[in-house]
Order: sequence, then structure tokens, then C-alpha cells
Amino acid sequence: MKSIVIKRVYEEAQEQDGYRLLVDRLWPRGVSKEKAQINEWNKELAPSTELRKWFDHIPERFEEFAKRYEQELSQHQSELSRIAQLASTQKLCLLYGAKDEQHNQAVVLKKILENC
Repeated sequence: MKSIVIKRVYEEAQEQDGYRLLVDRLWPRGVSKEKAQINEWNKELAPSTELRKWFDHIPERFEEFAKRYEQELSQHQSELSRIAQLASTQKLCLLYGAKDEQHNQAVVLKKILENC
């Protein structure tokens, strides 16, 4: 597997990012599609609206959020396999909009993809 990196969508896009995949259900506020330079916006792999609202980016809820998110992702095996296959041939950059760089869905998704 090539490398999988995580990056806030608000950071400047760089050529070495590789395949830029946005994994948020909502488009990030204040970011134009041109500036984001994404290759794919995959809402299917984003946390459900209910889970996102429950988590509310409260760090103390992250462990439970990760468990619930993994359960949601288990319903999307074909999509996970497709993205893991993509990551095996090129660098993959998981993009997210949250301010917290350690407690967000991209961290959980990266771990899952690396174990596919």
C-alpha cells in the first residue's frame, strides 16, 4: 500500500498530496471547489448526520465515536475496498474540515483503510 495521509481541507493543496478525497458529509464552509482541488468527494464514507451531531467534536466522545463510525463503515465494504485499492496504487490524502487534527473521522478511516 502506498501512503495514506490526513490533511485539513483548509490547508493549501499540494502536488505531493496525491489523490485528494474529501470524507465530510457537508462541504467545508468558505472553501471553493477550485481551492479544494479534490479528486473525489465521498459522502458515503463520511459519518452519518446523526453520528456527526452526537460526536460534536467533543474529544471525550472520540473513542465511542470511532466505534460507532467503524460500525457504520462496515456497511460500505465495497466502497472501502475500492478506496483501499486506490491507495495501493497511489498516495491517498484524506481531507476533512474539522479543527481538531487528532479527533476526526479521517483518523478513524485511515486506520481502517490501512487494515483492509
